[in-house]
Amino acid sequence: MICEQHPGTTVKVLVADDSLVMRRLLEASISSWGYEPVSAADGDQAWEILSSPDPPPIAILDWMMPGLSGLAICRRLRERQVQPYVYVILLTSRGLREDIVEGLNSGADDYVVKPFDKHELEVRLRAGRRIIELQAELMSAQARLREQAMRDPLTGIWNRACVLDTLERELERARRGAAPLGLLLLDLDRFKQFNDTRGHQFGDLVLRAFADRIQAAVRSYDTFGRYGGEEFLILAPGCSEQDLVRQAERLRSAVASTPFDIDGHQFSLTVSVGASSAEPGSRVTSIELIRAADDALYEAKRTGRNRVVYKPASILQRID
Repeated sequence: MICEQHPGTTVKVLVADDSLVMRRLLEASISSWGYEPVSAADGDQAWEILSSPDPPPIAILDWMMPGLSGLAICRRLRERQVQPYVYVILLTSRGLREDIVEGLNSGADDYVVKPFDKHELEVRLRAGRRIIELQAELMSAQARLREQAMRDPLTGIWNRACVLDTLERELERARRGAAPLGLLLLDLDRFKQFNDTRGHQFGDLVLRAFADRIQAAVRSYDTFGRYGGEEFLILAPGCSEQDLVRQAERLRSAVASTPFDIDGHQFSLTVSVGASSAEPGSRVTSIELIRAADDALYEAKRTGRNRVVYKPASILQRID
């Protein structure tokens, strides 16, 4: 889970110390600086808080306390190597250089010696906040890049690599007997004429408009992606043959029933659909499933376009 911190957002800070007086002093100071303290009276309670789904991004840990020590918690945090990162400040009465080195080697990011100086602690907390905010920005940027890598740049829907990867995962679920998996292969009828008569830019607008209409019509848990050119692929988990054909007809009708309007140009558009499915427990491969849908699509084109044709993938297994 990514916990983004924004300017003006109250940052939670875990305060773990077995001394009630020390906890109260730390809580009062932290609150006065605009942070939200979260308290723990021993190491075990502190670890429980840090292991929660949304832990405080900064922790002030007493070196020695009942249960897990501050050092033990640091080691566990760094061994776990999960995001988001927790910035740890060790609070210790040990001021010797070797003790400080030991604490930092255990995974602590900083330290404050007891009795703590308020100004020093405030500065160290400020440095920790900068680190976690930079990390949150980095994680957000990485998430955006991952999303972009899975999207078709023209239409914004899933790209070929992503939808094929999803197909393998959904097929594995079907093989385990979870549910059938339906696959639809859609191809725009006579799309070439848009590129030939109005140019490729207008053709791109047609593809976007088509993708938007289909995206609005598919179920929320279906996977809709661009397979290549004017071909699109839909994965429909849980669809039997009858359900799949019914869904395909609904999508075909959604395209054909209402004219498209792009830059003041109104035009009709139709789509041919090839459908196939993998039944629960079947050993159908992704290649076989796509090939069956592609054969069905070819038949839909050959027999007049603007129609749905279904072919079971099991037929290919018998032929091969």
